[in-house]
Amino acid sequence: MEAGGQPAAPHVSVILPVHNAEAWLDECLRSVLQQDFEGSMELSVFNDASKDKSMTIIEKWKVKLEDSGILVVIGGHDSPSPRGVGYSKNQAIAQSSGSYLCFLDSDDAMMPQRVRLQHEAAVRHPTSIIGCQVRREPPNSTERYTRWINQLASDQLLTQVFTSHGPTVVMPTWFCSREWFSHVGPFDEGGQGVPEDLLFFYSHLRKGGGVVRVDQSLLIYRYHPKAATHSVLERIGDSVLPPEGMSFAGRCGFSTGILCPGRADVHLHGGCHVHCHNRTTIWTHRVRFLEERALPHWAAFTIWNAGRQGRRLYRSLMAESRRKVVAFCDVDENKIKKGFYSYEDSEERPKPRVPILHFRAARPPFVICVKLDLTGGAFEDNLRSLHLQEGRDFLHFS
Repeated sequence: MEAGGQPAAPHVSVILPVHNAEAWLDECLRSVLQQDFEGSMELSVFNDASKDKSMTIIEKWKVKLEDSGILVVIGGHDSPSPRGVGYSKNQAIAQSSGSYLCFLDSDDAMMPQRVRLQHEAAVRHPTSIIGCQVRREPPNSTERYTRWINQLASDQLLTQVFTSHGPTVVMPTWFCSREWFSHVGPFDEGGQGVPEDLLFFYSHLRKGGGVVRVDQSLLIYRYHPKAATHSVLERIGDSVLPPEGMSFAGRCGFSTGILCPGRADVHLHGGCHVHCHNRTTIWTHRVRFLEERALPHWAAFTIWNAGRQGRRLYRSLMAESRRKVVAFCDVDENKIKKGFYSYEDSEERPKPRVPILHFRAARPPFVICVKLDLTGGAFEDNLRSLHLQEGRDFLHFS
């Protein structure tokens, strides 16, 4: 107790937005109860217009959790429609009081040591987002993406922030101080289809925040095959395409409001309807972030991939950035034989003609638009053979 008989603020608040999560809540809330953290904890739940039995389950677990010393704060609304995860997370944070925030999704479950280990890391890194490795359920789902989450080296947590996978530590594993969250946040509340996690992650990096991963699997990160038809897509001109390298359904590394290979509509907060991120697409956010954070350091660069994705990136660049592209490079002899790519839609005269070279004839730095972990190691071997340094000589965009 503090002076005056007021209870001391908890060390850690577990932030749990909920929308129609009855199928997973028992396991999720049991994992909160089973934490081995010896500091004080609170669970902050915000119910975003659930129409199932989620609230009944939460009330049942409130008694168990409070009997074990974990304060439970419950907020929410019963409007006809949910307000979305950005709003729900902001509300759950606002009604909580812990010095540190541990984010949890209602269909995931924590390992007993999660709060303890991430709290230790957050104390050492007060301006970082702390993530962790995950155990995917079922184990063989989204194998490429799961490998990416778990195997990035510590320096790649900052160099691979431009890829279509999104944040290099996935949102359901985030842990940070309340003070740092308040400095960066809050989450965008635009609703369904808005990549609130990605936008927060970019703001975090702009403000000098770090990215740290606890290299233990501290979260059961669930995949829902039935959600495979629920996609948040990117709009390019008049066509709608999923981001390069993934088929998004539910959410990906960007967590609960957008993108992941097969997350349930509990995260989409709006059922099966496909929404594009109003006017400004996820793709555009990524391109602009690349132009803002990386391209100013390079006087010229090469786009690695003379195919669809490389050309799409070239066309999406602002004119100043586009003029820095000195070549495309590839291994496809047919593309190389063409000799150049002509940007027919350009208003410049003469129209830009960008050479297409074999990758060994091209000069770094490279922006790489080739999917990782999909060529049996051939692309990775080619890249490794050039003895380049990631971040200085090349960046991955796909």
